[in-house]
Amino acid sequence: MAHLSTYFSLENARDKHDEKLLKQGLDMLPGVTSVSLSGRGCVAVDYDSSGVCQEQIRQKVQELGYQLREED
Repeated sequence: MAHLSTYFSLENARDKHDEKLLKQGLDMLPGVTSVSLSGRGCVAVDYDSSGVCQEQIRQKVQELGYQLREED
């Protein structure tokens, strides 16, 4: 059981409303322990790898309607 963190940059997430929606949606995944959103659209997710993997988190973020920003 490993405790990991993953980070995403989102095109369309900026405010407390987005943070609430992301937290509610991601908290439904088994193993997610913490979700936070910065003002610049960066999401940090802490999770337990025995319950969920990074790809599942990425897919859930997209299912919630948020677009991942492509990194250069």
